[in-house]
Amino acid sequence: MANTQLKDWDSHLCDCFDDVNTCCYGFWCCPCLACTVSGKFKENYCLPLCDILSPAIFVACGIPLCAPPAALSLRASIRNRYGIKGSLCKDILSSCFCVWCTWCQMHRQLKKQTATTVVVNQPTQPTTVVNVQANPVMMVNQNSAQAPIGFKG
Repeated sequence: MANTQLKDWDSHLCDCFDDVNTCCYGFWCCPCLACTVSGKFKENYCLPLCDILSPAIFVACGIPLCAPPAALSLRASIRNRYGIKGSLCKDILSSCFCVWCTWCQMHRQLKKQTATTVVVNQPTQPTTVVNVQANPVMMVNQNSAQAPIGFKG
């Protein structure tokens, strides 16, 4: 990443109205949006459930937890994969204090990335071409003496 130029997120954290569908999806069913983002990023769809279940489990063990692990790790991974400016500190702050906006921003980013990414599949093995054309055959006349035309014999 040292040689590549880092860019900004395609939309800001609070630009929910740039994509109203994502905004409504995140507002009305943020866990579903989080699972969608995880799946679009080729991670396990159930990964965001860690954000829901881990605080209860940690508190039951007496360990305070304020940073949602799935949102934080996916946000940092998206930044790393697509060369987006930022820091782990900013990822922690946005994931802790505005988790819905964070999931919406990641969803908008992945939608734009998949819309501009072109995937070309090449075969891993060279294609074998079989030529089934028949070899040319030369016909040789068996009769060396030919009868004249119009001769009946």
